[in-house]
Amino acid sequence: MIPMEPSKGEEADAGKVNFAAPRPFATAFKSDLKETLFPDDPFHDFTGKTLPVKAKKAVQYFVPVFQWLPVYNRKLFMYDLLAGITIASLAIPQGISYAKLANIPPVIGLYSSFVPPLIYAIFGNSKHLAVGTVASSSLIIADAIEKKVHEADNPQLYLNLIFTATLISGVIQLILGVFRLGILVDFLSHSTITGFMGGTATIICLQQLKGIFGLKHFTTHTDVVSVTSAIFKYKHEIRWECTLVGIIFLIFLQLAKKVKQRKPKLFWVSAIAPMVAVAVGCIFAFVVNAEEHGIAIVGPLKKGINPPSLKNLDFDPKYISAPIEAGVITALIALAEGIAIGRSFALMVNQQIDGNKEMIAFGLMNIVGSLTSCYLTTGPFSKTAVNYNAGCKSQMSNVVMAVCMMLTLFFLAPLFSYTPLVALSAIIMSAMLGLIEYDKAYHLFKTDKFDFVICMAAFLGVAFISMDVGLMLSVGLALIRALLYVARPSSSKLGNIADTGLYRDVEQYPGAISIPKTLVLQLGSPIYFANSGYIRERVLRWVRDEKANKDSHGDDVEYVLLDLGGVTSIDITGVETLVEIRRCLEVQEIKVVIVNPRLEVMEKLIVTNFIDKIGKERVFLSIKDAIEGCKFSLAREKGNEEH
Repeated sequence: MIPMEPSKGEEADAGKVNFAAPRPFATAFKSDLKETLFPDDPFHDFTGKTLPVKAKKAVQYFVPVFQWLPVYNRKLFMYDLLAGITIASLAIPQGISYAKLANIPPVIGLYSSFVPPLIYAIFGNSKHLAVGTVASSSLIIADAIEKKVHEADNPQLYLNLIFTATLISGVIQLILGVFRLGILVDFLSHSTITGFMGGTATIICLQQLKGIFGLKHFTTHTDVVSVTSAIFKYKHEIRWECTLVGIIFLIFLQLAKKVKQRKPKLFWVSAIAPMVAVAVGCIFAFVVNAEEHGIAIVGPLKKGINPPSLKNLDFDPKYISAPIEAGVITALIALAEGIAIGRSFALMVNQQIDGNKEMIAFGLMNIVGSLTSCYLTTGPFSKTAVNYNAGCKSQMSNVVMAVCMMLTLFFLAPLFSYTPLVALSAIIMSAMLGLIEYDKAYHLFKTDKFDFVICMAAFLGVAFISMDVGLMLSVGLALIRALLYVARPSSSKLGNIADTGLYRDVEQYPGAISIPKTLVLQLGSPIYFANSGYIRERVLRWVRDEKANKDSHGDDVEYVLLDLGGVTSIDITGVETLVEIRRCLEVQEIKVVIVNPRLEVMEKLIVTNFIDKIGKERVFLSIKDAIEGCKFSLAREKGNEEH
């Protein structure tokens, strides 16, 4: 076998390849760390600025209120005032309803729309996000805590553990934000969230049948089978009066949604509908003395703003596992939901939000909330959509909502004591029906069957087993899929597109022309220990199939070009794989050529002496250069043979 010798042209080409000494470890590590933790380069504006300017920008970055408040004006406030009042009208019935869902006093739901929005207005960086409680987190917390303590058995301990779970959730969110570990939330894929929210909405709707039917007894389990069984078991307790009122409220709320869907400018009809239902329900319950007809009401609500709850936090080892479980799950779910919603509305006005700053804001508002008699809050879609449609211009709308809630707690709270529980059940059911996204599930089925399976695993797991099992099943399947992508990366054979000089996948472009005596392969993923064996076998199989094809046409394979442009990194096992591929092919008198290795890959190939083994003359910047080099070498070999 005659070695390839470069011509002057090739030496010039080889000279273009950067064979510089690898960067020092500290430099490479700093670069990798920056890309991992700071992919958005949040401090790019600091370059070239004086120290006072840098200090000012740092304060504005970490405390966004100092960024938007100095340029705030009366005109913007008028928009935020309207938006804040509108979302407050939605926050009152939702706060009472979701507190009921979590089996805690209704006034806690009102507290949770007072303090957390103020904290978010200071540290949050989404102009449109409206802070409040959500049904999914309310149910998750209740489900986890009731594994240790039932609300009916010890209501004070139950409430204390709710506050503790909120604190743990806030601490986790804060840590994730401070250390910029938002990548962990990315493991909750869109398919997982769609299925999880749909499953949660299903079981919440079924649980509200207790309030709709006026049942006095019910199951503490959340799965579909248990809830359905309980309804049939206690069907003798069903009150027709309660059921009739519930159906009327539910129809009213759904009609209000239809108005919004058909005429988006009338969004306020849907926004105030829950408040109207509560107000009408209170008047109705007071006038007809609803309790005498089997229609239960909320009961007394205390006046006054949030009392401190530091002394209520309970870290008793006997019970702490339940708040930890609830805190971990709700931290991730609330972050994924809140950040996704904030980004969605920001994109509508061509803006971006920093997910890590949102984590810090969520963490702080839940930590402070747990110390002021609040339970877990995030950015609910319904309230955020109303805030956006009402024309909010800044985080001030959350401040306006908080002020409205404060006035409600001081002066109006007792009026809501007559709220029928059936009205709250109707409000929750109406909100949850919108979270079962049939269209998205069908879209997943049509476009990606595996994503559909991930979605249905979450949905069915939540609906028929439990929320944590459904979530773990779905995340587990998503991780398996990700591992399969890593362990079985894509590779392709490239051919020349006639008259273009471009080289593309021959499977995608069947008309692409193969290169005589040359096999061009493109590797499209990092080469790690997990996939190196597969890559070796796949390359050798490509060579075997190509040899069989070329032999049938009287040709042969003499060069294998490995395009490493898509290989972002390589470990030692990966380098050894390249060595083994080279050794196996040289036995068959086939030469290996490397094309366009990236910086990190090139550094690893240099320090492991792979470049010295293969020769710098076999490393090229482009496929075109490499093919020209191979043609020259083949011509030279042929000339030597003739002589």
